[in-house]
Amino acid sequence: MNTAPSRNTADLLLNAARLHPANGIRYCAGPADAGFRDRSHAELLHDALRVLTGLRARGLRPQDKVVLILESPQEFITAFWAAVLGGFVPCPMAPLRGDPDRWAGLLTHAYALLDRPVVVTNGSLAAELPPVAGLDVAVLDELYGTDPAAPYTGGSADDAAVLVLTSGSTGNSKAVVLSHANLLASMAGKNGRHRLTAHDTTMNWVSFDHVAALLECHLLPLSVGCRQIHVEPAAVLGDPLEFLRLASRHRVTMTFTPNFLLAQLNGNTDRSEVGGERLDLSALRQIISGGEAVVRTTGETFLERFAAYGLAPDALWPAFGMTETCAGSVYSREFPRADGGAEFASLGTPVDGMRMRIVDPADRPLPEGEVGELQLTGPVVTRGYYNDEAATRAAFTADGWFRSGDLGRVDDGRLTLVGRSKDSVIVNGVNYFSHELETSLEQLDGVAGSYVAAFPTRAPGSDTEELVVAFHCEAAEEDEAELHRVISAVRSGVVMQWGFRPSLILALPREAFPKTSLGKIQRALMRSRLEAGAYDAVRGRLADLALRMLGGHTAPEGDTERILAGIYAEMFAVDPATLSATANFFDLGGTSLDILRLRSKVARRLGVDDLPVITVLTAPTVRALAARLTAATESAPQVYEPVVPMQTTGTKTPLFCVHPGVGEVLVFVNLAKYFTGDRPFHALRARGFNEGEKPFATFEQMVDRYVEAIRARQPHGPYAVAGYSYGGAVAFEIAKVLRAGGERVDFVGSFNLPPHIKYRMDELDFVETAVNLAFFLSLIDKKQARELPGDLRGLPREEQVDRLMALAAPDRLTELDLDGDRFAAWAEVAARLTDLGRDYEPSGTVPSMHVFYATPLRGSKQDWLDDELRRWDEHTTGPNRYVEVPGEHYTLMGPRHVATFQSILRRELDLALGDADRITAARAAAPYVTNPQGDTR
Repeated sequence: MNTAPSRNTADLLLNAARLHPANGIRYCAGPADAGFRDRSHAELLHDALRVLTGLRARGLRPQDKVVLILESPQEFITAFWAAVLGGFVPCPMAPLRGDPDRWAGLLTHAYALLDRPVVVTNGSLAAELPPVAGLDVAVLDELYGTDPAAPYTGGSADDAAVLVLTSGSTGNSKAVVLSHANLLASMAGKNGRHRLTAHDTTMNWVSFDHVAALLECHLLPLSVGCRQIHVEPAAVLGDPLEFLRLASRHRVTMTFTPNFLLAQLNGNTDRSEVGGERLDLSALRQIISGGEAVVRTTGETFLERFAAYGLAPDALWPAFGMTETCAGSVYSREFPRADGGAEFASLGTPVDGMRMRIVDPADRPLPEGEVGELQLTGPVVTRGYYNDEAATRAAFTADGWFRSGDLGRVDDGRLTLVGRSKDSVIVNGVNYFSHELETSLEQLDGVAGSYVAAFPTRAPGSDTEELVVAFHCEAAEEDEAELHRVISAVRSGVVMQWGFRPSLILALPREAFPKTSLGKIQRALMRSRLEAGAYDAVRGRLADLALRMLGGHTAPEGDTERILAGIYAEMFAVDPATLSATANFFDLGGTSLDILRLRSKVARRLGVDDLPVITVLTAPTVRALAARLTAATESAPQVYEPVVPMQTTGTKTPLFCVHPGVGEVLVFVNLAKYFTGDRPFHALRARGFNEGEKPFATFEQMVDRYVEAIRARQPHGPYAVAGYSYGGAVAFEIAKVLRAGGERVDFVGSFNLPPHIKYRMDELDFVETAVNLAFFLSLIDKKQARELPGDLRGLPREEQVDRLMALAAPDRLTELDLDGDRFAAWAEVAARLTDLGRDYEPSGTVPSMHVFYATPLRGSKQDWLDDELRRWDEHTTGPNRYVEVPGEHYTLMGPRHVATFQSILRRELDLALGDADRITAARAAAPYVTNPQGDTR
């Protein structure tokens, strides 16, 4: 092999640039048929040394820490090598968009733990960084010097080369120290198995905060000088088949993927072409599969299904590794022939440079075949955690072996894992910590504190672990409606926190939670009981409850209903035989993110390629959606209806929520789910979205139409109305009109809006409105939102829209059912609403307002409250309630904050509507009671 010995990690790049100048890194812009950019090893070295010039200008010295918050592979790799070549210690960190509180906590923790590191990021992410006192932020584009610096040549093999943050909550993340000696020993050990040469091509699609991306898919190929392909993660996650299309197009010989992607690929052989050419996987020699257990049947199916495209029968290598062992360190090259009949693939044998043993709880080695904790030692194993002596001591035995926290056994020298001693769940290759979710769920109304358990289970033949959440409900045993509401809130809480649904939610009595003498729930014991059938009776009762609460069972009729019922059942893991035609997409657990999946499945199975999001919102049951789809094929015109019923169960006073200034109501989807079984939740949508539909001409016309729609849905008060942002002023006017008609309005809410909006409306021309809409929809980032108005102003509107669309991620546009024409129409609706607000001056009064305030767009929260929001006092005859909620103006109902916001909102509604709720419940029980005036209500 044409390689040279390396003294430290920097030599990997220096040698590659010197010995393999023709090879380098190919950055793919997207799917296989998209463009790419090649950069040689020498060009990478040159660019990294230019960035090093900028880092040194900031006063950095060898062994100083550099946190890298960069999502683009090209940006990350350049900055990483700038740090390494300078003798600095890079530490990758993933941005936590949409979760500023947790991100701030992580940055604050890292700032202290890593001795005040410099944070290198790009301009867009820099604009989104949460405020952290003292944080030193460097923008990558501003670091490039004119002349490349000289690399640092000092230091020793035992110096830290890279720090990798472990998963965990903001307060307990640890920084794994990987030295130059660790990394070089790992590269040698890995390639003792991989046998890569300069003629190979590797591919990575995993983000660089994952240790496998950095070590297995970047440093390893660099160590032998071969070509690397790096792909944005969204390209593969959005369409798993792109993983193989990319491998085919670029003649990849080695790559990496967790088991969950193999399972998704097994069902995606119907579109196995790239650029009109059939897949050719004959070059693909090894697919390393780690991060979670490889299900034997999944792996075998994958190999068999893609054998027709040239995939070798032994191409799949189950593997094991940890950050603390420099990623992959145990490989199996004997799958599937060594795993006949097993549920999971064994993991093989360790690389040269690592030894393993299985021990009992006293750290005594066990013989082969017995289950115990896996422990590891050797030059690839970390020496510990940076600035955390306690964690380092706890991680090693008295004789120096590293405690993996995994349970396993060794048979004929081959490792098999059977579980974990650590409290975590691995779903789709991602490690989630139970205590984080439990802490979040304990904040929900109706969930008993310290009686929540999140633990994994794996059904026989399942492709990945599944999450089980057990909790104790504080509702009275006979209050089934409240129990159903709390279960729905728990499900939504998991989706908001972790992005996927639990496979099972168990409401259990307190005595069903086994605890240690210190009060810790024994999750492993609960898992054993679950898998032994101890909770089967509870599961049956809760399934019956869900069926009743969802309206019982009405058999689907006709092909369209039956196909939709099958889609719903598949999406929400429901037995298709029990899926009713009256089943509601959102009551089953659907979120705004699930609408994209629904649209995709409807397109494939029913041939409806353009299912509007609003259709799902307004017709969420199987029967209603089937009727809409049928009507759509008959070209039935869309009729404007302001009220979108987002949640219809519960006997309390309905809540009507008015849209924000963008006119749409998607922002309320996740909030409404928490009202299941509690009170109906209706949203009011602006006019102008349907083809040929004209926006409102005046503010008064809009208010009157909304009042008419509200009274059609609820003929008489007491009423509850609220509005988000711009909608707060509209809700105030609606309340005035209803009261002028002799009706009671017992709740009027404003979500972070003062009564005087004219000054803000006057700031917004079409460009500002369109850019704000794009930011609100997450099509652009905060930095772009600040800079784009000046860049776009003066351009024709069509070009302004085109520029915004070009900046948006394609999968986000698909999710929102947006193209240029639809966005332009949406921006016109938002601009028209802005115009209506320019002439709005609040007048008159209501008895009181509930004003929920978050961090404003500009200025401090306290000034926002004192100078703007408290002006609602001028428009009420009684005292107002000013209620602080977490988050910022645009995020108070986002995934991170919606669970807290709903809890606060529901509490305030219950306090204000106690009498109204009793009237509403009585009316529901006897809807045709004649009042003294002779009419029926």
